[in-house]
Amino acid sequence: TKTGELSLRVKSFRMLAKGISPLPAAKEQVVDGERKVYSAFDNTEARYRERYADLAVNAEVRDIFRARAKVTTALRRFLDGEGFLEVETPILQPLYGGAAARPFVTHHNQLHQDLYLRISFELYLKRLLVGGLERVYEIGRDFRNEGVSFKHNPEFTQLEFYCAYTDYFGVMDLTERMLAKVCDDVLGAREFEYQGRRLNFNPPWRRVTIRDAVLEYSGIDLATHPAAESLAAAMRAKGHHPEPNSTRGKLIDSLIGHYLEPQFIQPTILMDYPRDISPLAKSKPGDPNTVERFEVYVAGFELCNAFTELNDPLDQEARFVEMGRDYAADDEEKHPLDEDYLRAMRYGMPPNGGFGMGVDRLTMLLTDKASIREVLLFPHLRTKEE
Repeated sequence: TKTGELSLRVKSFRMLAKGISPLPAAKEQVVDGERKVYSAFDNTEARYRERYADLAVNAEVRDIFRARAKVTTALRRFLDGEGFLEVETPILQPLYGGAAARPFVTHHNQLHQDLYLRISFELYLKRLLVGGLERVYEIGRDFRNEGVSFKHNPEFTQLEFYCAYTDYFGVMDLTERMLAKVCDDVLGAREFEYQGRRLNFNPPWRRVTIRDAVLEYSGIDLATHPAAESLAAAMRAKGHHPEPNSTRGKLIDSLIGHYLEPQFIQPTILMDYPRDISPLAKSKPGDPNTVERFEVYVAGFELCNAFTELNDPLDQEARFVEMGRDYAADDEEKHPLDEDYLRAMRYGMPPNGGFGMGVDRLTMLLTDKASIREVLLFPHLRTKEE
């Protein structure tokens, strides 16, 4: 123009897309001279149901999923650098196993066969160890037919790795290094704020046995209660109401949830679990009722689960049979007897350590989100009635 303003003279134009509905817009209001900006959505559930609109109007939401992509990239980069091979295992499986969860069931019409959406990668990944692939990992979807909560979604992303010729101590060291490196790559720091608390992922982390932690936080000495009946009585004396006929392992698991989880804010390795809730883990030498298993707790919830894997086919078969005898048919801890997995073990499975972690929960920590739904692009929601 004569005033020097850049202008565009339009001779013709073509519509690229029709925007029939306006995007929700943030609301502004001045209160006592102060400008306040309110969310474009009236409620949080609307954001999840219309994530496409949520992403379009909220730059901070787009940043969450950019960070999530960095998390999976960092995990792969670390494991690739440690000599692991990324593989893919079946999502549709003729038997489910590798975790304590109820599966989703589907049916193959042509084969006239019921199939299960996998609840874990474990049994297939360990078959690969038998085949000579000594360091393997997979990042993918698992499906568990269980409740929905701030840390549970029926469909979620899991990382599992298995490493031959190591044990749960070696996996502990690898876990500390891996998660510290992911913090470096995603945040540029190993110390950060999560829900008002400062977390420090610098190794080494605290390592404590279940027996010592339960004694410290509840006053119950598990060593003096070797039977389920005695432990249940001790729990009732402290005001608990354990489920009737619970195994000793399940009673200990409930103590962990009640007393220990809320105490573990900084990364903590809780180790040496009961055998009867760890059917795929190797027993500790000299203590057949305790296995070489650990879980990592951060910010009051479980992040990782790992153990020295059981590689004795006779012991593994006996445990499957024992669970079939001692557990109710609908008990989620019960594993079906997987004859093909046992067949693979009989060829000789090298001693190994395994690890599993929910990638969604790690992303929650690194993006300072209190709900798993915030880090899932399309979280599971109840069908909305029109």
